[in-house]
Amino acid sequence: MERIPLPTAELHTMDVPQFTDLLRRHARLIHKIAYAYCRDPTDREDIVQEIAVQLWRSRDRYDDRFKETTWIYRIALNVAISFHRRERRHRAGRLPIDLHAITISHAPGSPDGDAPGEDVQLLLRCVDELTALDRALVLLYLDDNDHVTIADVLGISVSNVGTKLSRIKNRLRAAFEERSRTDHKEERHAAR
Repeated sequence: MERIPLPTAELHTMDVPQFTDLLRRHARLIHKIAYAYCRDPTDREDIVQEIAVQLWRSRDRYDDRFKETTWIYRIALNVAISFHRRERRHRAGRLPIDLHAITISHAPGSPDGDAPGEDVQLLLRCVDELTALDRALVLLYLDDNDHVTIADVLGISVSNVGTKLSRIKNRLRAAFEERSRTDHKEERHAAR
């Protein structure tokens, strides 16, 4: 009986100019992920460099059947989450989210430099309390990725993406409402 070979992935080998162009095209995405997982500016740059190194090392394994952003997200999130876990072991307390991260992902047409509103700041503090995987899921969702892309990047099923997002939204909604009530009580108390 003759064996039919299984289809193989079309692997794409990038040369230096192609890789440099890839980094340039996706710099905002890479920096946004670094900002989402690291508070210290020096460490953020280290994460960005480590993401670039890992992308370079895996460039020969890039499969043209998938979007570049899926490949970049997967590698960048793995690097950032690994860094976050290492740092968390070394630091006892949680640090508040860096509001500068939100300025990187302003919607097109938004004036740069606008400070995020109170509600956005409150939401970011709630997101900061999520686990590393849940934060990655929210980041991908807020970047308008569909459930299939999110599943590919995170290595989970599409149905798991939907379930997790629904639960995360409920947790964020409850945390947001609780923090909002607490903040308003503190404001009223301070005004007395």
